[in-house]
Order: sequence, then structure tokens, then C-alpha cells
Amino acid sequence: MDRRGQVAQLEIRKVLTLGLRAALLLAVAYAGLCLLLYFTQRSYIYFPPPTTATDLATALMLDADGVDIHVSVHARQADDAVLYFGGNAEDVDASLPELAAAFPGRALYLMHYRGYGASGGKPSERALVADAQMLFDHMRSNHRRITVVGRSLGSGIAIQIAAKHPVERLVLVTPYSSVLEIAARQFPYVPVNWLLSDKYESWRHAVKVNAPTTLIAAEHDEVIPRASTDQLLAHFKPGLAALKVVRGTGHNTIGIDGQYVAMLREN
Repeated sequence: MDRRGQVAQLEIRKVLTLGLRAALLLAVAYAGLCLLLYFTQRSYIYFPPPTTATDLATALMLDADGVDIHVSVHARQADDAVLYFGGNAEDVDASLPELAAAFPGRALYLMHYRGYGASGGKPSERALVADAQMLFDHMRSNHRRITVVGRSLGSGIAIQIAAKHPVERLVLVTPYSSVLEIAARQFPYVPVNWLLSDKYESWRHAVKVNAPTTLIAAEHDEVIPRASTDQLLAHFKPGLAALKVVRGTGHNTIGIDGQYVAMLREN
């Protein structure tokens, strides 16, 4: 091989070496991104609001294996009750006026997730569903009929309770088919299915629900795509669930519209 050929061969080797190094760096960066998302994933799901003053004299405190679970309670002595699970950044006490207006004469139980309000611990799907189950069991011994309401993130907890128990009615506000699906849309180039621990796959539980169900969507929901809500609706038994839309509202403004309270109330 002449000198010109040797020089060309060396240049090719340099290019290949640089290409391999670049590919390796990209692979390491991608793996690092995946690891970062894995270890910080719950910070993208749960956003505890600032702690506000709590009247613990009227609250119910449950013991979940040494972890305090704070439940706000209104009209505890009523025969029938409503169990409410809020959004991922919601102070559920703020929803009390709407719930009281929608369900007059009923006891109201609003669960503060782990790390929210006066509840201890850290939130995860498994822990929150277990806490919800414990609260439901407590309520069932004191109330004849229980309506379960879940908003946004809480819809994924409410549907799991309704799938296991004979509740009077299920109401899902701005619900999704699964958090996994929402996360996959936000991170399309990441293997979310492998990384995500709290998938909240509501569609898996919908078919097991036997209670009359109302899904309430915001017309201009900027967080939960309508397609996700429609997909969830399709998994209920035929004729069991109905979708209602609050016109002119978004994901976080749906509760301030007068239509919202009326839809909560309607069977």
C-alpha cells in the first residue's frame, strides 16, 4: 500500500473512532437520563400542596402500619357517605364546599395522600390504594351506602376501590385511561413502560366495576387528553358509564363552574 493509501486508512480509522466515542457518549447520556427519570419519577406525579392549618379535632386519623393517614370528615353521623380522592397537587379541603353542595345530607370523607396535609409517609400507587382500602373498610362499618369520587390522579384510586367493592355510585372527574399512557406521551423516547412504577392503569379495573359510573371531563383539558378519557369509558360494561363534559373549562378550572356541582349530583 502506498503512502496515500495509508493516510486514507488512518483517516477512516480516526472517523470510526470518533463515531464510536460519540455513540458511546450518547448511550451513556441516554442511560443516565433513564436512571434520573427512574429515581425521580414520583416527583413528576405527586405535588403535595403547602401545608395549611388543620382542625384535627374534626379529622379522622388512621394508622397505616405506623404511618398517620389524615382524613378530613364532614357530617360524620349521616347514614350515607361520600369518599373523595383528589388530584396530585390538591388540598382536598378546598373541595369540601363543592362536595357539600353536591351531596347534601351525606357524610364526606376526604383522604389526604401520604405526604399531604397531616398525613405521614411518602406517596406511591400501592400505598395510596392500600390507604384507600383501609379508609373504605372503616367507612363501611358506619355507613350504609358509599359513593366514591376521584378527581384526576384520584380517579385511578377511586376506580380500584369501586372495582373491588359494591359501592353505590362511582364518579370520575377528569379521568385518564392510565398514567403510563400519559407519561409515554410526555417522554416518547424513553422506555416508560419499564421505568414507571406507579402506572395507575384504570382501564384494567373499569370492567370490574358494577356501580353506575359518571365520567366528568373538562372541555379544554390541557392535562388529560380527551382520547384518554374516551378510551377509559370504552372499557366499562355496556350501559354502565356515562360521560359528561363541562363546557368552557380546563383541567384545573372545572371545579369552579356551576355545571360541575350539578354533574356530581346527577345519577
